[in-house]
Amino acid sequence: MKIFFLFTFSTFFWSPFEQAAASVHYDKILTHSRIRARDQGQNVCALQQVMGTKKKYFSTCRNWYQGAICGKKATVLYECCPGYMKMDGMRGCPAVAPIDHVYGTLGIVGATSTQHYSDISKLRGELEGRGSFTFFAPSSEAWEQLNSEIHRNLIDNVNIELYSALHHHMVNKRMLTKDLKNGMTLVSMYNDQKLLINHYPNGVVTVNCARVIYGNQIATNGVVHVIDRVLTAVGNTIQDFIEVEDDLSSLRAAAITSDVLDILGKPGHYTLFAPTNEAFERLPRGLLERIMGDKVASEALVKFHILNTLQCSEAITGGAAYETLEGNTVEVGCDGESLTVNGVKMVKRKDIVTSNGVIHLIDEVLIPDSAKQVTELGGAQQTTFTDLMIQLGLASSLRPEGQYTLLVPLNGAFSDDTLRMDQRRLKTILQNHIINVKVGLNELYNGQELETIGGKLLRVFLYRTAVCIENSCMVRGSKEGRNGFIHILRQIINPAEKTLHEMLRNDKRFSVFLSLVKAADLDDVLSQPGKWTLFVPTNDAFKGLTDDDKDILIRDKNALRNILLYHLTQGVFIGSGFEPGVTNILKTIQGGKLYLKTVNDTLLINELKSRESDLMATNGVIHVIDKLLYPADLPVGNDQLLTILKKLIKYIQIKFVRGSAFKEIPLTFYNPSITQLTKLIEGEPEFKIVREGETITKVIHGEPIIKTYTKIIDGRPVEVTEKKVTEERIIQGPEIKYTRITAGGSDNEEKLKKLLEDEAPVRKEQPTRRTQGGTARRRTRLAYP
Repeated sequence: MKIFFLFTFSTFFWSPFEQAAASVHYDKILTHSRIRARDQGQNVCALQQVMGTKKKYFSTCRNWYQGAICGKKATVLYECCPGYMKMDGMRGCPAVAPIDHVYGTLGIVGATSTQHYSDISKLRGELEGRGSFTFFAPSSEAWEQLNSEIHRNLIDNVNIELYSALHHHMVNKRMLTKDLKNGMTLVSMYNDQKLLINHYPNGVVTVNCARVIYGNQIATNGVVHVIDRVLTAVGNTIQDFIEVEDDLSSLRAAAITSDVLDILGKPGHYTLFAPTNEAFERLPRGLLERIMGDKVASEALVKFHILNTLQCSEAITGGAAYETLEGNTVEVGCDGESLTVNGVKMVKRKDIVTSNGVIHLIDEVLIPDSAKQVTELGGAQQTTFTDLMIQLGLASSLRPEGQYTLLVPLNGAFSDDTLRMDQRRLKTILQNHIINVKVGLNELYNGQELETIGGKLLRVFLYRTAVCIENSCMVRGSKEGRNGFIHILRQIINPAEKTLHEMLRNDKRFSVFLSLVKAADLDDVLSQPGKWTLFVPTNDAFKGLTDDDKDILIRDKNALRNILLYHLTQGVFIGSGFEPGVTNILKTIQGGKLYLKTVNDTLLINELKSRESDLMATNGVIHVIDKLLYPADLPVGNDQLLTILKKLIKYIQIKFVRGSAFKEIPLTFYNPSITQLTKLIEGEPEFKIVREGETITKVIHGEPIIKTYTKIIDGRPVEVTEKKVTEERIIQGPEIKYTRITAGGSDNEEKLKKLLEDEAPVRKEQPTRRTQGGTARRRTRLAYP
């Protein structure tokens, strides 16, 4: 009957607390542990124990499925969940653990050393008496790990020192894990000393950075939480600790210089990764002097070592990114017993608890990108570019107070042939990757032009999943430094020098295609300003094409234009700008569709491989193919043409519909639109007759040509708008031409006609239209799309 009463009372007493705790991290993790162990019986929890240690964890899903904690293999243990116990001959843990006062509960949870010290320090009577207490009880292993000198002093003075130390582990009210909120501060029963509580998302609960390893053991007069270390008194702030710690004098000087030290004296929950003096001494002297001489950089440096959250070492069971006061993140993780920062074991001493946070001493100085010069931002995959910058004297030419953007190709982009180039040529190539203005990734837009320090204008192309500068697209890794940005590119940038037409004309591989372009009167399309993507078949695509076949094609201009314009699309599409493995549909000028995708860095057009892609022109880009493209849904109605196309195209079945004709494609798709303006020009026009065979330079005062790009003016990036208000053209004989009339009335026209009548016949240009009053003329300007 007595056992039954104890069982019933315990169940009644525990259940409300257990139910209320269901929504807290610790209790959620505990619930997961129950689920994982449900095959082991009732009220059994699954834990992970780090091999070679006594550390046990109710694990997160991540740690559980990895089978490791802090990179170390963990074995699975099955134990009774807190508050339950085994019964002889029965599976699982069917019995509720006995409920007793706090002193007796210390024995139930195995905190026998704490129970013993409570006895000899005369604390036992209080723990057995009336009240409602929370006891954070150090495990027996925790007492063994305590500094031997401190341990001895406590034992030597049990009535005062030991008694006070144990009171420091107690709170004068019951606090279950559900009540222990992250960032909470409790007042202990010793001299109102603070206890800093943290409750982490991974279920770890700490008090002054000691981890609760066995929580929520209910007692008749409170609750016991077993912790993994003995708590020491906390009094000073992080600022106080820095000011008195001799090994942190360099950090102290940097914090004072940057006005950050006062922040660490204010209330909060900070984590400071504090570099020792030795860590500062290992920095290159010039680097440290430059940063300390720049208040902005020094402030960034110090703040990069501070988290605005309190991260105890025992709460870190895997890597995670944490935001610093500087604004960027650091990766804090663990490797066995060691704490790591950005993957490096650098923590010499951990968990120095203060009243407003925790300090971990490290033996390396963390330098944020914001404190670095732009030339120092490159990583291990960009060393070729940065080394060449130094060798060619470009790095030293970038002023610390300047503003730059470096477009840095990966190491693999530099071939042996490139590296063997003449140094002057190599320097020119690198200059094409340095922008004289600071431009972040989120400031780039499609159609933007960036001026390099070499005077080249680079075009920006923005796609759904890529940003490209000319022929080279960015990879992840853009960074902002003290005096600029760095963007990582796949390839070396090749700025465009020639038009599409000039590129075809200068490459013998494309002679057949170019001759067909000329026959179709499409030369101007590829010569004029524009934004085109051209898929160019090499001469190999026309193998078997006889002169007679070619004549037949040329005679049917509609057919020829349909075929050629199926190779041309509006817009500049860089091959590496396409999302890999995804089909991209482009509408051609002919009206049909092209299906493009990249597979293993190879561009496929209608499943045909591009032999060479991303040849940049001033008015577009060329992708080289070795097959003639043809729209699969476009029928042929001519037997001769069908025979010719079957010679050239064998990868698809060409449709034949007798009598069908190709549609006419007018050249309006590229023809310049006509805009009009009225412009007043003072004075009388001058007339001059040019005789046959003579040469004259004619100045035409036209509509301003407007070009906008980013440029540095007085040290600041601005959008510059250039306007060309005049244009000089050399007009040669033998035809006689005359300048267009831009001022005056009908009398001037009559003068010109009279002069011309006395000379050889001339070809007259279309006369300009008269404006109001006859003193101004409405002129036309060709505006190319």
